[in-house]
Parts: sequence; C-alpha cells; structure tokens
Amino acid sequence: MHEIWAVVSRHILLAALFFLPRSRRVAIERRLRGKEEFRKLELADWVLISWGKSGRTWFRVMLSRFYQLKYCLPANRLLEFDNLHRMNPAVPKVFFSHNNYIRDYLNKLDNLDQFRGKKVVLLVRDPRDVAVSQFFQWKYRMRPHKKRLNDYPVHGADIGIWDFVTNPDCGVPRIVNFFNGWAKALPDLGDDLLIIRYEDMRKDPAGVMRGVLDFVGTPGMPEDIDKAVEYAAYENMKKLEERSLFKGSGARVRPGDKSNPNSFKVRRAKVGGYRDYFEDDKVAAIDRMVVQDLDPVFGYSEAPVAAQRAGDARVS
Repeated sequence: MHEIWAVVSRHILLAALFFLPRSRRVAIERRLRGKEEFRKLELADWVLISWGKSGRTWFRVMLSRFYQLKYCLPANRLLEFDNLHRMNPAVPKVFFSHNNYIRDYLNKLDNLDQFRGKKVVLLVRDPRDVAVSQFFQWKYRMRPHKKRLNDYPVHGADIGIWDFVTNPDCGVPRIVNFFNGWAKALPDLGDDLLIIRYEDMRKDPAGVMRGVLDFVGTPGMPEDIDKAVEYAAYENMKKLEERSLFKGSGARVRPGDKSNPNSFKVRRAKVGGYRDYFEDDKVAAIDRMVVQDLDPVFGYSEAPVAAQRAGDARVS
C-alpha cells in the first residue's frame, strides 16, 4: 500500500509542477524515486544490484521460483521487494536496484556507504554484451519518459547500434564507470558483498544460485534449486513472456511487440553476442574500452584474474 501511495503522490506532485523546466522536473522525480528506494533499502533483508540488461530478470525468476517452491506460494508473481514476504514472513524482503535514483536522493554520486550493513549481491555481465542489449531495450522497449529520466538518447533519435554502444552517456564507457565504482568499494563492504557473473550463471546456474542462497541465509534443497533453474531456462522464459504469465509485474516480462523478437525482454541470452553486430575493427575498438578501462577484478579484461576474494569481497 505504501508503494502505491508513493507512486500516486509522486505523479500528483509532478503534475502540479508542470510549469517548471523539464530538467528541473526530471531532477525532482529522480529524487522522489530515490527517496522511495532508500526506504526499501533500509527495510530490506538483502540487496541485488545490477546494471540494466545484466540478467537480473532471469535471476529474479529463478529466485522467485525457489521461494515459491520452498514456501508453497503461487507461481504467477515475481518477487517484488516484500510481496512474497507478506504471504510468508520466512521469505526475505529483497531490494532490487540499479543504484541509480538513490544516489540523487542522498547526493552521493561516488559513495556506496548506504549499503553498509546490508548483504549485497552484485550481478555483473560483460559490458560489451550489456551495451548491445541495452541498445535494443532503448530502441524497442524503453518508454520515452524513462529515456528522459535516465539521460538516454531521446525517443525516436536516429542512432545506430555502433554510436549507441560507444557513447559515453549510454554505452560501454558508462557501464565501465558503474562497475569501477563498485570495484573501489570492495574493501569497504568486505564479506557483505558477493559478486556473481552472468557468464557463470550461464555455465552453472544451480551453483551460482546455491552460492547466493547460502550467502543471504536462506539455503535450499538441491531439488528445489534445480527446479527453479529449469523453470527459468531460456526456452521456458520465452514461453512465459509470450503468455504474459507475470502480468502482475507490469512490463518487466512482456514483449513490446510479439511480432518483433528484438522487443522481447528475453532476447538472445548469448555470451559474447556483441561480436555478431560489428566488423572486426569495431569489435577490437570495443574490446579496448574494456581491457584498458575496466577494473580486472570482474574478469572481463585480458589481465589474468584468479578466482579470489577481491580485497575482502567474494567473487562467485
């Protein structure tokens, strides 16, 4: 109920401020969204942080199905902060965030102190694949208002995939900066931060899920984890999206246009798929952006990275 009222009151306030310049209204809306996100952060049992198009929906479906099986809950609702907790208090309150609006609300653009004392799972994916996937999200799924709110190219802009992926404001450089901010925070957050990689989930989803569940304090039986992984498998996810099974979750798992494969939330799920969209010289240029600028702790550069604790953080 509180969340509904927060959305309604935000819309009422912004409507009353229609006379302000758009940039000012955007700034106010970002702070209001950040205030609500900060409330959830303080109440959450643990936090999942990611950049958009990093596999969060896939992970969320697996996690939701696990808790549904473990606590005999309905299968047509994705975990949304405390919705499953309200059905059974044994289910944790999980805050899913891109750490976007909270920074504006707290005016901490380069500080992650707000996450101290919380169990944080950081889901990462190769920035090159993320940027390509984000292009299709922007082109076919993202609402015009969300583009303005998050400083993406304006709706209808004539921008090709190469210009998008290499753009410092929306492509690989922006994603690299996000990852590097978390890399700097690793020693401070210590054992409360667990890094998981999309690529590792593709290889061993049950193993990654088991590690997360152990880390957050809700371990599960192997058979429940296996069933959750099977439920969230690529082909089944496509079917679930086509059937709009999670209609209670808004547009998160619903195609923008069922006749256009690129408008689906579940699109390709391919590791290294960014190479399919560019000539060799452009692939090499994108690779340099990652190899030269991204902290090697995430394992996406040519620098050797051991399976290790990074500072005091665990990498899974």
